[in-house]
Amino acid sequence: AQYRKRYGSPRITRVLQQEGYCCSRNRVARLMREDRMAARPKRRFAVTTRSNHRLASPNLLDRQFAVTMPNTVWTSDITYVPTGRDRWLYVATVMDLCTRKIVGLAMRGDLSQHLVIDALRQAIDRQQPGTGLLLHSDRGVQYSSKAYRRLIAAHGFRQSMSRKGNCWDNAPMESFFKTMKVELVYQQRYETHEEAKRSIFEYIEIFYNRQRMHSALNYQTPEAFEAFSNQSSITLKPESPGY
Repeated sequence: AQYRKRYGSPRITRVLQQEGYCCSRNRVARLMREDRMAARPKRRFAVTTRSNHRLASPNLLDRQFAVTMPNTVWTSDITYVPTGRDRWLYVATVMDLCTRKIVGLAMRGDLSQHLVIDALRQAIDRQQPGTGLLLHSDRGVQYSSKAYRRLIAAHGFRQSMSRKGNCWDNAPMESFFKTMKVELVYQQRYETHEEAKRSIFEYIEIFYNRQRMHSALNYQTPEAFEAFSNQSSITLKPESPGY
C-alpha cells in the first residue's frame, strides 16, 4: 500500500531487506502469492508515431543502452494520456540513459514541434550537458523539424533515430511510459489537462526520480544513482610532492 501497488516481489524484497528483515525473493514472492498481492500488470505496446522517414537521422545509438556517464546519452519520446473533458494530453520526456532519470518534461494539448522542444530545453537548462551528447528518439515528425534540429546543432549534440517501425530501438523510453501508465495513468480518471499535468509531474519528479527503486540501477533511485555517478567521476588534482 505504501508504494500504491507499484512494487512486485523483487522491489518489495529490497525494501524489506533495507528495513532489516532477513528474507529471500522466493519467500516474499510466495507470501505475496498466498495473499494475492501483485504489482499492477502491464498492457501491450501500441504504435502511435507519425514518422517522417525522408528526414530521418541514422541510428547512432544502435541499442547501446548501457551508458556509464551521466549527460552523455539522452533518449526522448512522446506518449498520450486521455482526459474526460479536454480529450488527449500529450507528454514528451527526455531520459538520461546512464541514470534513467527523467531530465526533461513537457505536456501540451497538441502534437506540435513545441512539445519536444520544450522538453529538450528543460533538460538542457537542468543538466547543462557538454557538446557531443547523443540524443536519440524515434522518427516522429516533431523530431525531424527544423526548429528541433537547430536547437540540437546549437548545443553541439548528435542526433540519432530508431529504425523504421522498431520500438525496441528506444526500449528504455518505451519501458518508462509503460511503467508510468501502469502505476499511475490507468488508475486515474482525469477530467482536465491541468489535473493530469499535476498528477504526472508529481509522479515523475517526486516518486519516479527520487523514490522509486530502478532494477537497472541495482535498485537505487535515479536521483541517488546520478549523485553517485557524478561523485565517482570527480578526479582530484594531485598535490605537489613538496620537495
